[in-house]
Parts: sequence; C-alpha cells; structure tokens
Amino acid sequence: MSKLENIKSKTVWSALSLFFQSGYSAFLGLVANLVLTILLSPKTFGIYITLLSTISFLNYFSDIGLAASLIQKKEITDDDVKSTFTFQQILIITLIIIGFIFGKSIKNFYQLPLEGLYLYYALLISFFISSLKTIPSIFLERKIKYQKIVFVQVIESTVFYIAVIVFALMGFGLKSFIYSVLLRAITGLVIIYSISPWIPKIGISKKHLKQLLSFGIPFQASSFLALFKDDLVILFLGKVVGFEGVGYIGWAKKWAEAPIRIVMDNVTKVLFPVISRLQEDKNKVGQVIEKIFYYQTAVLAPVMLIAFFIMPKLVLLIPRYTKWVPALPYFYIFVISTFLVIYSSPLINVFNALGKVKLSFNFMLAWTVMIWILTPTLTKLFGYYGFPLAHLAISLTFFVVVLVTKRNIPFQFFRPIKNLIISVIPMVLVLLFVNYLAITSLILSIVTSVLSSTLIYFIFIRYIFNINPVKEIKYLFDIK
Repeated sequence: MSKLENIKSKTVWSALSLFFQSGYSAFLGLVANLVLTILLSPKTFGIYITLLSTISFLNYFSDIGLAASLIQKKEITDDDVKSTFTFQQILIITLIIIGFIFGKSIKNFYQLPLEGLYLYYALLISFFISSLKTIPSIFLERKIKYQKIVFVQVIESTVFYIAVIVFALMGFGLKSFIYSVLLRAITGLVIIYSISPWIPKIGISKKHLKQLLSFGIPFQASSFLALFKDDLVILFLGKVVGFEGVGYIGWAKKWAEAPIRIVMDNVTKVLFPVISRLQEDKNKVGQVIEKIFYYQTAVLAPVMLIAFFIMPKLVLLIPRYTKWVPALPYFYIFVISTFLVIYSSPLINVFNALGKVKLSFNFMLAWTVMIWILTPTLTKLFGYYGFPLAHLAISLTFFVVVLVTKRNIPFQFFRPIKNLIISVIPMVLVLLFVNYLAITSLILSIVTSVLSSTLIYFIFIRYIFNINPVKEIKYLFDIK
C-alpha cells in the first residue's frame, strides 16, 4: 500500500470513527439535555454554561500551540515530546493556581451560589487531569488513528452523561455537574494511557522548544482570539443580560450548532493531520477541500433546513419544554449563521496545516474585533438578539476566506456544491406546504415534514442531478 493510499485508508476509518463518536455522544447529549433542561431551571443551566466558558478560557493558555506543533511537524524527537509536556504542565499548574486564587472573586462577580463555586473548582481539577492525556493523544493523531481516541471519548461521554442524568434525577442540581466532570476526567486519563502508553518525562530543550513555539505561538494566538470571540462573549453576556438570557442564547446556539459539531468538527479534526502530510502537493490539497465542501453540504444543508422547521414542533411536543419557546427566534438566526461557517472554518484549519498560521491569525483577529464591537452595540439595541445577530454578521464573511484560499490553493467553490444547494430549494417548498396543512398531531406533522422533505431531496440529487449517494459514500475521500 502506497503512502497516499495508507493516508486515505486511515482518513476514512478515522472520520467514520469520529462520526460514530459524535452520533453516540449526540444521542447521549440529547437525552441528558432533555433531562437537565426539564429538571433544571434556565438559570442553573446558564451557570453551567458560563463556568464552562471560564475553563475554556484557561484551556487556551494550556500549551501555547505546542500540541498542534507536534502534529503538524513532519518528524518529532523525544526532546520535542519531553519539552512539550514539561512546558505544558508548567503553564497548566500556574493557571490552576491563579484559577483557585480568583475563585471567590468569580463567585462574587457572578453572584454564584456555593455549589457554583464548587463546580468551578471541579472544572479546574478536571482541566489538570485532562491535560495529562495530551501526549498519548498526539501520538495517535500523528498516526491518524482517531478510532482509538474515539474509543476513549465514547467511554468518557458515557460516564459523564449517565452520571449527570442519574445525579440530576436524584435532585443534586448543580452538584450533578461537579461529580460528573470529575468522573469523566479520571476515566479518560486511565483509558488513554492503557491504549497509548507513555511514561511522562520532565525536561526542556531550548532548541526544540524554540522550533515548536515558532509555529505554536501564532497558532495558539489564533485559538486565543477564537476564545476571546466566543467564550468570553458568553461571560460578558452572563453579566449584561443575566443567566436566564445566557440560558436562552446558549440553548439556541447549542441546538443550532449540533449538526456541525457532529459533521464539520470531526472532518476538521482529521483534516489537520491529513493536510499536514499532503502539504507539498497543493493540487491534492485543493481536491480534498472540494470534497470536504461537497460532503458537508450534502449532509448539513438538508439536516439544518429540517431542524429549522421542526424545532418549534419539538419544543411543544416534549413535556415541560415550552419554557424554551422564547429562545426559538435566536435558534433560527444561529441555524443560518452556523451553516455558513462550514465554508470558512475548514479553510482556517487548512491554513494551519500548511503552516500559514499568520493568515489564520489575521482572520481571527478581524472576527474578534467584529464580535466585540457588534455584540455590545447590538445587545444594547436589540437585547437578547444582539449576540445571535453579531454571530450572523461574522458568518457572512465566509466568502472572504474562500477568496483568500483560492489565491493559495487551486480549487473550485461553487461547482462541488451548486447542485446540492439547488436540491434544497424544493425541500423548503415541501416543508412550507406541510406547515400550511396545519396537521393537529405534532408527531405526525414532524414525521411528515422529515420524510417528505428528505424524499424530495433524494429525488432531486439522484434523478435530476444524477448523484448516486451509495457511490459517493464508497468513494468518500478518494483524492486520486
């Protein structure tokens, strides 16, 4: 088997494994979210989201891009690995100490209950435990063996979601998250070391560290800007619109992004090491980009359109779920903006895999400035609608990323997705017609909407545009 064929094989298995993990986690997450959003108030849910964003903030300082440097680098040495691990742990322990010192200040700032403070401490501890998994995970990512990483994530998800459901049903409230995040972190640590054994070594080689940081610092700077653009905005909203507002916005954003978390995020994870291995052949990189756009559009366009139409019915169908009706307008905005992201986010990852981290940084800087100008302004003008509208405005800049990429990599943007986008149009008409029928049974209306719109989509792609889904799946990621 040639090197390219070996990469293809690993890519397919890794992608399929990640899709399985996402689907499995999404199912568990769906059940958990239903239980939690039924049993817990929007305020309690908002506290969890806010504190999670706080830990995400610390995570972006955890290795200054060293992990990505090890994955992107063609060959790595023991000194590279040892230096990365040691430097990362120094950073993480420092951050955790700072986190604990400012714990009470955060509690007072957000007026958290005592259990909220304990959850914050638990997230800090799990943050440290999870950091110990970095090196074993990097070894697997370099080999494009995501199926093994997926196995660990599946076990982690199972432990977390089952635990949080059980504890919530037992009436533990916020404590449900405290126990669950710790169980997840410890379980993942034990399993990853059993699959990818590695004995931690302490020491720093200045020469190797400097080489790794030359890529890692610009890479992490872009990641930090992404944090500043997304998670810190949530912290800002937690203070400005209150936890109830964050609960509604977080609910809408979480559900709107669910499809791309399953599809795009998994493709992007595999895309980074794959492009890193093919970076010298720009034509093949361009072919990979076209196929990524093609398959993502084929799956996400119909899925997100159906979600747009049936979410109001699902909210009314699920017992005690009508409290989320006020969040539906934000959900609609996030669905549109999230779909546009699938045409920019993978390209940012391509820049990183090609070593063009400064280009990624420039885009992230522009988007960060936009979000922090638009969010406060639009929130002041439109209240809860401010952040969703700011998110939409940034998503509309996807075409700029496409144009810049075309200057560096030869690929077609419209050609791979044109017929798929056209095939979605009749779906809109079918879904509007089903809504017009005003079927009294919500279940029947949902089933009719999904089946009829999916059928018309299949008819168009198969018989109008002669796209054979079975054949397409068979040749997935074939870049000959």
